[in-house]
Amino acid sequence: MGLFSRKPKLPPADRPPLAADERVLAWAAAGNGEGDGVVVASNLGLWLPGRGHRLGWHAILKAVWSGRELTVTPAETLVERDGYTVVADGPAETYLLVDPGELPHQVRARVTRSVAYTEHHPVPGGAARVAARRVAGVDGLTWTVRLDPGTSPDDEDLLAEIDRLVTTARAATAPVDG
Repeated sequence: MGLFSRKPKLPPADRPPLAADERVLAWAAAGNGEGDGVVVASNLGLWLPGRGHRLGWHAILKAVWSGRELTVTPAETLVERDGYTVVADGPAETYLLVDPGELPHQVRARVTRSVAYTEHHPVPGGAARVAARRVAGVDGLTWTVRLDPGTSPDDEDLLAEIDRLVTTARAATAPVDG
């Protein structure tokens, strides 16, 4: 491709069922060992082969680009709490991108931009990351606590501590009336 060449438009057969206010930002043909497909980045999230739904940018805990492969680690909900969700790493999904174009850049930029606050803390039984994320089309921030591997969500002392951590983080990030 030349300096000013653009990737052709996404073929209609590969276009995911976009919402009315959703637009394609970048896409790439992909393979994940289970057949080929297309990875599509939109303003609202990431469409991955084999999924019938979009993965919102706020629901991606980690995205790594190796130069050939995109590995996405989605959040897996463990517990819904009052005002936040406790999550852990879901199974990582890896896709070989044949002609990545702008897709890796868009994924990195969108996941990074969704993070408004993040802080890692020791907690009873392990460690956790408190995060506030921006969700496309939603006012305010969505709060999550990602438990490090090996940290159990079933411990009452842990839940009390993360309640306290989220309350403190919310107070520290609340707008000041002036």
